[in-house]
Amino acid sequence: MVKETIRVYARVKPLGRQQQAGIYSVDDDEKSLSSLEIIVPRDLADGFVNNKRERYKFKFQKIFDQEAKQDVVFDSIAKPVAECVLAGYNGTIFAYGQTGSGKTFTITGGAECYSDRGIIPRTLSYIFDRLQKDSSKVYTTHVSYLEIYNECGYDLLDPRHEASRLEDLPKVTIMEDPDQNIHLKNLSLQQATNEEEALNLLFLGDTNRMIAETPMNQASTRSHCIFTIHISSKEPGSATIQHSKLHLVDLAGSERVAKTGVGGHLLTEAKYINLSLHYLEQVIIALAEKKRSHIPYRNSMMTSVLRDSLGGNCVTTMIATLSIDKRNIDESIATCRFAQRVALIKNEAVLNEEIDPRLMIVQLKKEIQELKDELALVTGKQRTSELSQEELLRLDELLETFLEDNDPDSTLDVGADMRKIKYCFIHVKQLMNHSKISDKKLLSQYIPEEKETNKETGEELKKLKELLQQRDNEINILVNMLKKEKKKAQDALFQLNAASACSTVLEQSPSINLEESQSPSNCFSLKEAKDFSSSVHRLPFLSRKTGGKMSLGCQEAFEVFKQDHADSITIEDNKQLLKQKFAEAKCLGEKLNEVRIKINHLKGEITQRHVQRAALAVSSPSEELNTLDPVEEKLRMQIEEEKKSYKAMFNRMKGLKVEIEHLQLLIEKVKMKLQKDFEVWWSEETINLQEKPELVSSPNTMTVYPQFIKSSQHLSTNSFSDTTRVSPNEDPAGKNNSITSSNPTLKTRTPPSSSTSIPLTGDSQADADILAFIKARQNILQKKGKSCQK
Repeated sequence: MVKETIRVYARVKPLGRQQQAGIYSVDDDEKSLSSLEIIVPRDLADGFVNNKRERYKFKFQKIFDQEAKQDVVFDSIAKPVAECVLAGYNGTIFAYGQTGSGKTFTITGGAECYSDRGIIPRTLSYIFDRLQKDSSKVYTTHVSYLEIYNECGYDLLDPRHEASRLEDLPKVTIMEDPDQNIHLKNLSLQQATNEEEALNLLFLGDTNRMIAETPMNQASTRSHCIFTIHISSKEPGSATIQHSKLHLVDLAGSERVAKTGVGGHLLTEAKYINLSLHYLEQVIIALAEKKRSHIPYRNSMMTSVLRDSLGGNCVTTMIATLSIDKRNIDESIATCRFAQRVALIKNEAVLNEEIDPRLMIVQLKKEIQELKDELALVTGKQRTSELSQEELLRLDELLETFLEDNDPDSTLDVGADMRKIKYCFIHVKQLMNHSKISDKKLLSQYIPEEKETNKETGEELKKLKELLQQRDNEINILVNMLKKEKKKAQDALFQLNAASACSTVLEQSPSINLEESQSPSNCFSLKEAKDFSSSVHRLPFLSRKTGGKMSLGCQEAFEVFKQDHADSITIEDNKQLLKQKFAEAKCLGEKLNEVRIKINHLKGEITQRHVQRAALAVSSPSEELNTLDPVEEKLRMQIEEEKKSYKAMFNRMKGLKVEIEHLQLLIEKVKMKLQKDFEVWWSEETINLQEKPELVSSPNTMTVYPQFIKSSQHLSTNSFSDTTRVSPNEDPAGKNNSITSSNPTLKTRTPPSSSTSIPLTGDSQADADILAFIKARQNILQKKGKSCQK
């Protein structure tokens, strides 16, 4: 609990160009309170006998003179209150003063410069920075913005606020519970997860405030506004939750109607403002009197909302804004007197903690069950109903924990229910009987099981030896095949020069073999032959999958499969579309910043226009300030259009985020489908090769894999001896490349060779791997042949 009086500060507004400064002095003493002395000289027109008071002295916690900056005000006033709110206490900061004395500038800030930010945006930045650094608790933050205009409450964060008239909006009403806690109906709580979202909500609420031009202030706020930050925190694993709230209040300025001379709608607003401030002063006076039993909180809506802040559970700070010029010296003295009365009020701030309702429900249920069991034991009433399945499972868990605990002092607490006690005894008896029977079975089966174990171990060792020998044979076969292929590739290098020298003769000869002219061996260059010989070393055998990873051969096949698959086009299209969405989102973000800057610029122009009109009114009093300014109306229309554009682009940004997430999900799904299709295709190819091993081992393999099995012979032997008979309708020059081995008009004569059969191991899995390797190598040679033909 924190007991302290309301802290009161004073801030002096800088004087304008045409304002005459009053006489005042500031005494800043670090050891004690600061003092402000205002001197009002006697008017000689009142006569020589004049007992009017000349000097007025007031005490404050600290006084900020005309040169004080916004960051200094925040560090001295708002930061201590924000620390208390983060610790779990309620806090309130409110500004009080006459109209045009700088209340809104102190609380909200100015729109001209970033350094002019007020207490609200600086507090939001400070709070979210602290929440981000503190990882020991889980925080949730909500924001509300209430406007009290002509004694009626409105929600400034209502999305219908701009589209509807003020009278058509739902009014915020006050409701009180039996504990005299205030609840506001129709006031929305908007969640803000970071500083940017909170500042956007503040920006939206400020644009919806009621602002009008008065003789005392060109942009006077005509309503009381309360910006509230709600913070909830909970430590992981803890049963308590902390709730705290921070009220940042910008009160409307009081004004003397006789001095300002306003009328019409402005006069009505001034009446409501002065009346609500009068009720606020009545509450302050009543709280300062110790013997007062009744505090008139219910007189106005503002005092009802701020009940906790004034004499309740809250850490409260007040800022008295003063305009020290000769014209407003009386109002400044009245403001200082009000601040002195506020400083007499004591608040008792309590840490706002409560038990998590869910844990409270579990605890109460447990307590109810214990009381029922105790009541049944005392009255001797026996229960005849059977235990539920949930209760039986709970008893089994308690028994298991009790039996596994090695502590001799551990106890089994099942309550006073005789049904549960009997169930526990029966269960323990069953466990004891089961353990005796199992011990006998283990003794009787120990010797036979030992013999069976030795026998199984010997058989398993024999199988492992046979498998090891088989794998050694496979490795030797593969090594020999690689050596042969390497030697054939090296021999092919020596034949390249001869083949290139005879290429011109081949083009002019009418008896050229069509198949040999299309073979890759006649189109190889020296660089391609080197690449081919090196690929023999790099291309590994397509082994079986181990540990869920593909071999290098399988990876190469996957790359080829991916290029020919239809889904690869879909993936590329989605990637391009995703890039476009990212670019559009970036462009929208830049546009949103530009619109925000433009709105602030237009507001600045409106403020400058107000200053110009005020200067014109001073120079020529005949000009009326209440007349509409067409330039100002045009600027306001531009602001409305920019706000609509801002909202539209912001909604589009949200839509783009959803589309980007959807595209990313689609790409992941297509990739998974492509992987599954390749696995199915690869397993089918392996099964087909296992079922037809004779295609490789028979002499007819030359017709099935002509390019692979005879590739070395094509490179090492002269191909001029083979002839090809072509049908009359085919191109005799070999320009038509669509002839295949299945064409009945094409006959190929191959010389007999002893190397047409592939040596196999006899193991089905190893043979399938060998055939897969052969097929992969054939695909490589076919691709090189196609590239040469092009």
